[in-house]
Amino acid sequence: MNIERVSRNRSFGGFQDVYRHASQALGCGMNFGVYLPPAAERGACPVLYWLSGLTCTEQNFITKAGAQRYAAEHGVILVAPDTSPRGDDVADDEGYDLGQGAGFYLNAARKPWAKYYRMEDYVTGELAGIIEAEFNVTDKRGVCGHSMGGHGALTLFFRHPGMYQSVSALSPIVAPTQVPWGHKAFGAYLGDDRSAWAKHDATELVMTYEGPRSPILIDQGEADQFLTEQLRPELFEEACRDADYPLTLRRAGGYDHSYYFVASFIGDHIAHHAATLCED
Repeated sequence: MNIERVSRNRSFGGFQDVYRHASQALGCGMNFGVYLPPAAERGACPVLYWLSGLTCTEQNFITKAGAQRYAAEHGVILVAPDTSPRGDDVADDEGYDLGQGAGFYLNAARKPWAKYYRMEDYVTGELAGIIEAEFNVTDKRGVCGHSMGGHGALTLFFRHPGMYQSVSALSPIVAPTQVPWGHKAFGAYLGDDRSAWAKHDATELVMTYEGPRSPILIDQGEADQFLTEQLRPELFEEACRDADYPLTLRRAGGYDHSYYFVASFIGDHIAHHAATLCED
């Protein structure tokens, strides 16, 4: 797999890189960010995959979250892919919550989306393969994300038991089968079969999950403009309680849905992952 480094910036003793490659899974060119902490110059490091939310590219996280400082402290490589396939030939929609910038980290099954929108295969297969072939990494992986990316982090963790040893999310869409964002995206990408939708819903998946039970950390701002209509963290909290799954859900007064919120708590999330990924 040929990857091209398109930028490199020194950051907290390491390097924030951006790479581009031709994706076989998605049929288009894709960018992804990689932060290499100082520890990466001395030996293999674990990898934390960050999944961004609606409308984002890889740039939002690497320029706004301030995560490099904490990754440098803990010796964790950060990988931040784009949120969807891109290009003039890639199917799109006028809305911000469907099409380019809104891949929802699943494999679409309906036309015109199915040809390109295979973000689950991309993140868990192709991208992971590139990282493990091209960088000096250990066999430890974590996954974290924000909003739509929080949905992706939780569902990919549950759908691929054992692939990720740690998981967390910030203001995630936890019950897409019960909220408008999910209805629109799942109806377009997956069709009318609600049983197919449930396979990409964290609140449904936790009830039947039988893999390793890594504790989940979620932070949610109480002033989030999407809290009551689109995010509904109480639904996941109840499902985890019923499934006896270890969850820490922290509600932060006054915080909204923005990257100001993400930057305020990303240090806690990287520490949460490092506690598992960096242990001997």
